[in-house]
Amino acid sequence: MSETENWKRYAAELIGTFVLVFIGCGSSVIAAGYVGVIAVPLAFGFSVLALTYAIGGLSGCHINPAVSISLLAAGKMKPMDTVLYVLMQCLGAVVGAVVLYWILVGNPNYSLASNGLGQNGYGAFSAYGFSVISCFVAEAALAFIFLLIFFGSTSEKAPKGFAGVAIGFSYGMIYLVSMPITGGSVNPARSLGPAVVLAVFAGKAGLDAWNQLWLFWAAPILGGLICAGVWRFLEQERNTLDVEPTQDPGGAD
Repeated sequence: MSETENWKRYAAELIGTFVLVFIGCGSSVIAAGYVGVIAVPLAFGFSVLALTYAIGGLSGCHINPAVSISLLAAGKMKPMDTVLYVLMQCLGAVVGAVVLYWILVGNPNYSLASNGLGQNGYGAFSAYGFSVISCFVAEAALAFIFLLIFFGSTSEKAPKGFAGVAIGFSYGMIYLVSMPITGGSVNPARSLGPAVVLAVFAGKAGLDAWNQLWLFWAAPILGGLICAGVWRFLEQERNTLDVEPTQDPGGAD
């Protein structure tokens, strides 16, 4: 693959993560107050669904460091590609959060410190006060489920053309559960973007999201690594079952 084609893949990851954060977090801060909180999982899920078909043919549409790192662990990504994918995903997430912030400050009733930017949190910053342990377990378990669907729907034996539907709907499904717990993440880059903007533009009031960011990197990546191990085992078992029995070396009597 040429250098130009490689950079197209990396650029696709940047753009895709930008869209995910801009639309998803935008729905949390803007649309939820008008059409209800159900808008948030729909926005995140539909964004992933649409992006899978828009850039999936270029980069695979990971738009999530946990996905890229899990694929590396499963032997489906090269180390340097993984590093560049993650860097581009993080950059795209920060750009998406910055653009969203620039739009929101045009509203005189908006305050970054008070209204936030769709950031994630645990403990006092969880919507329902879930503890750090509960939030860690939730993010790891939900990342495992999401990666399992990602691996399965993109495997060679899966029905062709439906991966985007499975991945997009599963991401929305995950947000229905995770929003009251952590605000919904299962994506380190998605958590990074709002945290960076809050830390830079909201001063001391914005440092809480930044200080809690570690969980939203560690838990999804851990869940993804566990899934990679499980998927490698399942693939190995499937390949073993697919092997046709050999003929009796002694021949028939």
